[in-house]
Amino acid sequence: MNTPAATLHQPDPHQTPVYELTHVSKTYARNKVIALSDVSLTLNKGSFSSVIGSSGCGKSTLLKIMAGLIPPSKGRVVLQDKPVTGTRRDIGMMFQQATLFPWRTTIENIVLPIEIRDGRAAAEKAKEKARDLLDIVGLKGFEDVYPNELSGGMAQRASICRMLITEPAVLLLDEPFSALDELSRDMMNMELQRICREQNATAFLVTHSIQEAVILSDHVYVMKPRPGRLAEVVTVDLPRPRTLDMMTTPKFGKIVDYIRSLLDKGEEM
Repeated sequence: MNTPAATLHQPDPHQTPVYELTHVSKTYARNKVIALSDVSLTLNKGSFSSVIGSSGCGKSTLLKIMAGLIPPSKGRVVLQDKPVTGTRRDIGMMFQQATLFPWRTTIENIVLPIEIRDGRAAAEKAKEKARDLLDIVGLKGFEDVYPNELSGGMAQRASICRMLITEPAVLLLDEPFSALDELSRDMMNMELQRICREQNATAFLVTHSIQEAVILSDHVYVMKPRPGRLAEVVTVDLPRPRTLDMMTTPKFGKIVDYIRSLLDKGEEM
């Protein structure tokens, strides 16, 4: 590798693995399409990782398998030493849209997972924690506001709170800020970084943006298409906390260029 800013990721034996995929493959039976082939990865406690690749490379399939929404055809998927065989309480998921229910207030939307899981009484008790989370994301005072009164960025902050209310072991993020304008997206990425650091959360992000992957991640999983497989795992050697100013530095540019070169090679294959 030519640049010292990007290195192959080797698992640290002194860190605690939270999520592990071992030789995971996925073939869709109906059309025999191989969506994923022999994918292995390890997410350590408190780490932030991203996966990036061209459309159709299997990113969405990978995330669905990690969320327990679909099973792998081959391989092993383990979260906190327990096989993932379906959806679980300790997996938090955040989508491209906020998907808040318009007839529920902000705080009612946040405690909804608790209400569904444990009932209304438990949801009422969880409102105190929900208020603390709203304070963390800068939405204190918006507890009783309805979604149509929130901006796009504010709605996504509320979605972050809804994801965190159940204290999941891993956060799976499916391009959560892609619908926002560039300025709002940058601000929300910095907010997401801060929240993950404060909560010591383990996060895994699907993105099409190399810059977004680099500014947020400890490791970037670069995928090749057809079938989807890992080309390389790039370690982002930038200090934390990250700042938007880092995006203008030569070191950041070298990492971005290196990942882009991997993606270009993947397209040629």
